[in-house]
Amino acid sequence: MDLGISGKKAIVCAASKGLGKACATSLAREGVDVTICARTEETLNATAEEIRALGGGSVQAIACDITTTEGQEAVLAACPNPDILINNAGGPPPGDFRDWERDDWIKAVDANMLTPIFLIKATVDGMMERKFGRIVNITSSAVKAPIDILGLSNGARAGLTGFVAGIARKTVRNNVTINGLLPGPFYTDRLTTNLKIHADKQGISFDEMAKQRAEGNPAGRFGQAGEFGEYCAYICSAQAGFITGQNLLIDGGAFPGTL
Repeated sequence: MDLGISGKKAIVCAASKGLGKACATSLAREGVDVTICARTEETLNATAEEIRALGGGSVQAIACDITTTEGQEAVLAACPNPDILINNAGGPPPGDFRDWERDDWIKAVDANMLTPIFLIKATVDGMMERKFGRIVNITSSAVKAPIDILGLSNGARAGLTGFVAGIARKTVRNNVTINGLLPGPFYTDRLTTNLKIHADKQGISFDEMAKQRAEGNPAGRFGQAGEFGEYCAYICSAQAGFITGQNLLIDGGAFPGTL
């Protein structure tokens, strides 16, 4: 299927590895010119070269911390009029809420709620004027089914979800959609970190814990980042203009509900 987005411009945050990298790769393969950012310059540049080698759209890399004003300004200077915005940031650390202080909460909200909101604010009006825009917020399956040790993430991402629920119904008339993609257990650095914590708590090996968790998913496995990237590319497609304000789970059937 031709997704109808060749020649469009995209900003993909936290794209040096994991799900962000997968989204940038899938978009570039569709002919989208992507601007990727992450904090670690060496890893980011290697990712940019890897995506360029696949052909498709152009790739420019901006090494920065997108959760800061300076980082946001640098990315928007490099791509001032994006047609596609993929909001993504590393999740806050797991732990016990009793151990978190105000600074921990502020940092989580800055990264996983306020940064996406500020980037939407900076880009959505231009998208509406051009009558095309696709904004995707990569959040977490915890938005629908909170995970006990991820309280910082649960709170910040739920706040973003609530905010988007309102404005997504205002922008769609101008062919600008805003949706959340909620990853379940994808095999990424984030997942391996959480698995190690659980393995240590239970006194078993990492491999044993990973096997238990994978087999416990209805799909019998963890998701692969490339699957997520392809789903993201479709949500950004010309054909997806009637999908907005949704929180779309990609979790192998792990969520047990119907809604």
